[in-house]
Amino acid sequence: MGCYCSTSTSRKVKRPGYEDPTVLASETPCEYPSSLSVTVSEVDALYELYLKLSNSIIQDGLIHKEEFQLALFRNENQKNLFADRIFDLFDVKRNGVIDFGEFVRSLGVFHPNAALEDKIAFAFRLYDLKQTGYIEREELKEMVLALLHESDLFLSDEMIESIVDKTFKDVDTKDDGRIDEDEWKAFVSQHPSLIKNMTLPYLKDITLAFPSFIVRTEVEDTEV
Repeated sequence: MGCYCSTSTSRKVKRPGYEDPTVLASETPCEYPSSLSVTVSEVDALYELYLKLSNSIIQDGLIHKEEFQLALFRNENQKNLFADRIFDLFDVKRNGVIDFGEFVRSLGVFHPNAALEDKIAFAFRLYDLKQTGYIEREELKEMVLALLHESDLFLSDEMIESIVDKTFKDVDTKDDGRIDEDEWKAFVSQHPSLIKNMTLPYLKDITLAFPSFIVRTEVEDTEV
């Protein structure tokens, strides 16, 4: 696997989207004052993971959607609403690829030390499929269907509609037919399990082991 060496006496290999680990660590939001969400050592380890993912299919040092899909589901062609949405949110520059800076900053929100507000905001954007600043009923239904599909759960159309109707009614406290960020935040505060997947505990141990949710690729190390 290619490596990044952080010592001042070693040459730093600058690749597409490369940014200094110290700078990246300082820009990851944290729940605790005077602390970092992602440490410099963790950024170094994430760089190793980034190299693995960004060269798994296309040897250009950038993460393409196919590589992202492969990392999450072992299938580069599998269509998945969650993978598409997460990729779109990671792809801040909207250029169809994820560079190292985008990778670290976006993944930082999943760190155990990341601020709860940032996790709630990211989850809201995940559900806001049309990117209108609101979650509409049909968007909520699409996410519920995707969740059921991922869990291999099969419910009748009537049951699904019932779940969506009840959930939407509980969240839409203003009864205006859409869910805004304040309503979402209030609902998640009462049901914290909704953003349980927004925290990946093993990111704290990234210097010891890569996150298992990504390293399902089983791609052989790439010499860079």
